[in-house]
Amino acid sequence: MIVIEKLAKKYADKAILKDISLTINKGEIYGVVGISGAGKSTLLRCLNGLEDYEGGSIKINNLEVKNLTEKEQQAFRKKIGMVFQDFTLLSRKNVFDNIALPMKCWGYSKKEIESKVTELLLLVGLEDKIHAMPDQLSGGQKQRVAIARALTLEPELLLCDEATSALDPKTTNEILELLSTINQALGITIIIVTHQISVIKQVCHKMALIEKGKVVEHGAVVQLFFEEGVALNSLLGRNNQHQVERTGTYFKILEAAPHSESLLYRLSQAVPFPYLLIRSEIESYRNQTYGLFLIKVEKHHLVLFKNFFDQIKCVYRLIEEEEIK
Repeated sequence: MIVIEKLAKKYADKAILKDISLTINKGEIYGVVGISGAGKSTLLRCLNGLEDYEGGSIKINNLEVKNLTEKEQQAFRKKIGMVFQDFTLLSRKNVFDNIALPMKCWGYSKKEIESKVTELLLLVGLEDKIHAMPDQLSGGQKQRVAIARALTLEPELLLCDEATSALDPKTTNEILELLSTINQALGITIIIVTHQISVIKQVCHKMALIEKGKVVEHGAVVQLFFEEGVALNSLLGRNNQHQVERTGTYFKILEAAPHSESLLYRLSQAVPFPYLLIRSEIESYRNQTYGLFLIKVEKHHLVLFKNFFDQIKCVYRLIEEEEIK
């Protein structure tokens, strides 16, 4: 488990991270999103001990990162893998040697190295590229090599810093599917720093939105997109979408499990009173499809609608006398 409390980081007199507090549980894929310069990458460097921090605390498996001795830092960093946007492969080394590099540096035997590299090549789907040079690989293949290299020392935590930003959409999807597979198969906690909302939706269980060095929203991905907070809407560029008149009684509904009959059809059968459909959208989070609806109802029919939503056990929020986001 990773527990960050009131983390503060400065460069000279400029505050980069301000009062950051987050908890990331073992086995989660956690997304950190924000615009360039928000402090996302600095947070990663603090997590792996590459950057010191002036205030607050980072505890990984109950170890305070800034209090580690030099010897303890070596053992600590061995349990953390890093994947970067630019792959950072050695151009004069083939795929096998690039993946094997961390193990060679730590003094593993030739037999151990061959066994682990072969295993990881199968995992990332590059067993036929074992002798290829980096300039013979596509961008997606290079990133697969980088991911395999990050896994050689069997880390407990994998940090991905804009790992898909240089890739096309198809290759991005393939790399995200690979990360999801690694998370499930190996139980590794993965933290993904990105400015791509699509990445967050596709693989992350939870997320934090950083703005000017501060965490402004955090929680389960589905819940945050359902709530549509001001900061998330601003990042998505949809501040003025879905605004309706300030008066009225509204239900915002999230249908988490698609039904053979649509929610709105079942609603019309169960509640024999009219409503006004303001918004209807279909979204996908971690390969699960969700329906998002906003309806306006007459106030004296409110209880009937509420009882129906309670009965079918969908997520909903009652909004009265306020502007709808």
